Amino acid sequence: MKIDEILVKQRGFFASGKTLDIKFRKEMLRKLYNAVKKYESEINSALKSDLGKSDFEGFMCEVGLSLTEISYMIKHVGRFSKRKIVYTPIPQFVSVSFKKPSPYGNVLIMSPWNYPFLLTIEPLADAIAAGNTAIVKPSAYSPETSKVIHKILTEIFPAEFVAVVTGGRAENAELLDKKFDLVFFTGSQNVGKEVLRRCSEHLTPAVLELGGKSPCIVDSSAKIKLAAKRIVFGKYLNCGQTCVAPDYILCQKNVKDTLVKEIISEIKKQYGEKPLSNKDYGKIVNEKHFERLLSLINKDKVVIGGGCDRDTLQIEPTVMDNVTFDDAVMGEEIFGPILPIITYDKFEDVFEILKGREKPLALYIFSQNKKRIDSVLERISFGGGCVNDVVIHLATSEMGFGGVGESGMGSYHGKCGFDAFSHTKSIVDKKTFMDLPMRYQPYNRSIYGKLLKMFLK
Repeated sequence: MKIDEILVKQRGFFASGKTLDIKFRKEMLRKLYNAVKKYESEINSALKSDLGKSDFEGFMCEVGLSLTEISYMIKHVGRFSKRKIVYTPIPQFVSVSFKKPSPYGNVLIMSPWNYPFLLTIEPLADAIAAGNTAIVKPSAYSPETSKVIHKILTEIFPAEFVAVVTGGRAENAELLDKKFDLVFFTGSQNVGKEVLRRCSEHLTPAVLELGGKSPCIVDSSAKIKLAAKRIVFGKYLNCGQTCVAPDYILCQKNVKDTLVKEIISEIKKQYGEKPLSNKDYGKIVNEKHFERLLSLINKDKVVIGGGCDRDTLQIEPTVMDNVTFDDAVMGEEIFGPILPIITYDKFEDVFEILKGREKPLALYIFSQNKKRIDSVLERISFGGGCVNDVVIHLATSEMGFGGVGESGMGSYHGKCGFDAFSHTKSIVDKKTFMDLPMRYQPYNRSIYGKLLKMFLK
């Protein structure tokens, strides 16, 4: 079915009002949940083929989180969809004021290759819960997962409700030429800029989930051994191909050597002496990104790792010490298993170092000093993050996930996801049994003027 034909059918289906029924939304979400459960093994096999993910990591980071979001929406969609009564000002007496969430209509969801299943199904669950129809465009860089997504969604949904468009740049460009009611995009900053530019031509609202160089601050009060363990987990998960992975470490100089030692120890513990032989260690998505990552490694600064296997597109978990912002690895988002370490002297230097840099999607701080933690959370702008951990802030439906500035706009997950795919109408229901005369001409300034000033001050 051609894109124009899909759009016509989806607009007609939405106009029928069927998606407004909460029972229908729950039924569709249950279908999605059951299908994900049914095809779990195929999904994991596809993730293994595309990214080298083990079945454990595939469930932990993709399938499991998708199921959590779907079940959360099934449980809460009825409450999220209800109108909310708000205070009515006295001059509007007698009336009732309320806010009513309404679906945007026909939405486009463009997903990336690094978490190709999760970052397709999670926003789709939110879109369905909010009452929209959707066209899903998975990434061409994760072809096996895209095939499974296509199989699942075409099996359980008619195209007039949810459709999948596969392909590459040509299909992306054609979709962005069309008029949607909302575009939800997850990917790189460069592509995000193009998506937003194309959306502006139709005045289409967009949610952009991008990335950036997310700093991981470690100060002298941190529990270094635990910090190293958690940083290694978050950095090398999915071979570093995670938008919220710690991009680099900002470490206080007097604990840097200890931290480096512990990180090296943790890499060996978690991935073994020969990480490229570890069956649970993934791979770089394609040769282009593989070569880009190798070009960022300065072997003179490598303290562990740096090795690779061109046949399997694998790069060892790598740490680079004595890095500066002039190094190539600090010139772009790494998005791979390379961890640079930059040092600072006194804690106040952190704010000077980060001042004026692009706002990251995530920020992490390891510290036992509450004053320092609070100052970072208050003074630095970033999408979200963790204190004394990394990455895990996105694994919940109770908080929104999204960027700010260069790292994106809008957020989703749980109620925030429902809101992202909804427009909230503000309504005043004015009663007819009484009508205050003060607003009508001719104005009686002597009587109503005093009342107006009293009410509207």
